[in-house]
This record gives sequence, structure tokens and C-alpha cells, in this order.
Amino acid sequence: MISQLPKWVELGAFFLALIAGCVNAIGLLGFEHQSVSHLSGTATLLGAELPNLSFQKIFHLVGILLSFLGGAGIAGFLLHGSTLKLGRHYDTALFIESTLLFVSSWLLISGSFYGHFLASAACGLQNALATTYSGAIIRTTHVTGIFTDLGIMLGSIFRGQALESRKAKLFLFIIFGFILGGMSGALLYTEIIFKSLLIPASVCLIMAVAYRVYSKSHS
Repeated sequence: MISQLPKWVELGAFFLALIAGCVNAIGLLGFEHQSVSHLSGTATLLGAELPNLSFQKIFHLVGILLSFLGGAGIAGFLLHGSTLKLGRHYDTALFIESTLLFVSSWLLISGSFYGHFLASAACGLQNALATTYSGAIIRTTHVTGIFTDLGIMLGSIFRGQALESRKAKLFLFIIFGFILGGMSGALLYTEIIFKSLLIPASVCLIMAVAYRVYSKSHS
């Protein structure tokens, strides 16, 4: 239950959504207008390309899908259980995500499209990380489910049920973080192109260190 999560979860969810929004904006602007933080559009593009037998495009889209899957697999290997618990390897997962984004930036700056795959893997890892610590309630790499849940909450209020204020607050943190990240990614991309991925990579690294310190001090 969200009400049982630690108070600092809102801050963590905000920064994770900020990272995802930033990476996704860079993807939309620099990866042939293709999202990497969620896969519905990518899967749709793959279906649309199959009749054309454009093997290079198909390879690229399949690579994005499998990379996201691989990133989620890394989180599944590192983390166990569906509730947040200090001492689990969240710092390791964030460090790996940071590394993937750093290497992705380097590859893209060098002109290699394989950087797209690493950016997608980073988002898959983060999405699985968020799902793992929240019991599949919170996802920080896209906001479709968040808006859906907010709509359900509004409908429940009109039916006379009380507002779940903690839940609404958490969802608003995620939406604001994702939008702010998107704006930041767009501004950064116009100035430094693929070097802009170094910013979310650095935020990931800072979060990993902060979690490690916090975990050690409360163990």
C-alpha cells in the first residue's frame, strides 16, 4: 500500500520521473522522434514497419524492445520482493542505470545508434526498479497509468469516497517530475545534443550514492 511507504518515497519518485522525462525528450528529439522510456509507440512502429520489410528499421525497433526487456531483467535479478526495504540493491541498480546512460551518451556522440539501445535498457531497468519497490503501483518512466489512476480516483470522489491524499500527492510528484524532465531534456538537447544524457546519468549516480549513505546510516 502507498500509505505504508516511507515519507521520502515522493522525493525519490520525483527524481526518477525527472530522469525518465529527460531521457525520453532527448529520445524524441534525437532518436528519429522515437520514445525509449515506454514501448507502446515502439511496438506500434514495429508493426507498421513489418509489411515494408525495412530490415534496418525493424532491427533497430526490435533492439529497442529487447534492450528495455534486458534492463528490466537486470532489476529483476538484483531486487527481490514487492515492497521497499532498506538494504536491497537499489543503489546498484541506479549505478548500473547511470553507467548505461553515460555509455549511451558516448556512443551517440560517436555516431553509433547502439546508444539508443543502452538508453532504452536504462529506462527498462528504472521502470522495473520502481515497480519492484512499490508493488507495481508506481511507474516513473511514463505517466499513462498515473493519469488513469488519477481519473479513477476522481470518479471515486464523485461517488462519495474520500480522497486518498497520499496517493494523489505521489502521483502529482511523478507527473510534475516527468514534465519538468521533458522540458529539461528538450532545452539541454538544443544546446549540447547527446551530451545532454550526461545530466540524467549524473542524477542517477547521485541518487545511488545518496541511497547507499542513507541505507548505511539507518541499518
